[in-house]
Amino acid sequence: MSRPDLTLAREFEAALAWWRAAGVDCDFADDATAWLGPEPLALPLASPFASALDAPRPDAPGQSAPARQTRPPPETRAPRLSAPAPEPALAAVPRRDLLGDSPPADLAAFRTWWMDAQALAPATGFARVSPRGGAGAKLMVLVPQPEAADTTRLLSGPQGRLLANILAAMGLDESEAYVAAALPCHMPMADLAALAAGGMDAVTAHHVGLVAPRRLIAFGTALAPLLTPLPGAGGLSPGEPGLQVVNHKAGKTPVLLSETLEAMLDMPRLKARFWRRWMEWSAS
Repeated sequence: MSRPDLTLAREFEAALAWWRAAGVDCDFADDATAWLGPEPLALPLASPFASALDAPRPDAPGQSAPARQTRPPPETRAPRLSAPAPEPALAAVPRRDLLGDSPPADLAAFRTWWMDAQALAPATGFARVSPRGGAGAKLMVLVPQPEAADTTRLLSGPQGRLLANILAAMGLDESEAYVAAALPCHMPMADLAALAAGGMDAVTAHHVGLVAPRRLIAFGTALAPLLTPLPGAGGLSPGEPGLQVVNHKAGKTPVLLSETLEAMLDMPRLKARFWRRWMEWSAS
């Protein structure tokens, strides 16, 4: 039996089918990769007649000196290729002392302040939601913000159900965990880095200090700026990627930075990646 001729299209389709059958349909990496870089500038092609055109010509009768110049002077030629100019730096975010002169002294006072302080978050049309749990929790869970449908209970939707399953797999009862959000209410397209620079990092550090948990999981790598306040206010200490320590007034708490719960719901393979990191972290 003769082998059928395989076209490039059929070979490509067969390769894709093989990877689908193997269960591989996405590419993940720990480090960011610049897939879309600046387009290289095209260099002008050298002309075979360049030497002849550039050669000086004999003086023509009645022609003045400036008119005899056939090549532009060096200062008028096209500039040489160089690295693109750096983009202008963003304007500094004004920093405010959100905690004031008398910060909340315990979790009960913090919850009241969290729900009432006008400077914490602009009006977004979403309800403020209080954190839940007690001081000295075995595990503190920090998420960027409440779910859009949250009203009286933090993470009352799909993200909360996923978190409940994660805690159960860890062997923890929900009463042993302290669940909090970095923002009082749902804020679409929130710029956590800018909010941290505006003073929310100090609020987060104070909150963690009041809870004083044994461990902290931050679901969302964008939460890192909120856990890294200005010098003297605590923050993350250098460590392995994703495995760090947050310093606060009550001491030090190991921190695991991970993908958001929302991302895990959209990309189930991130759950296995998180679980591997949790197993390594919890065993340390």
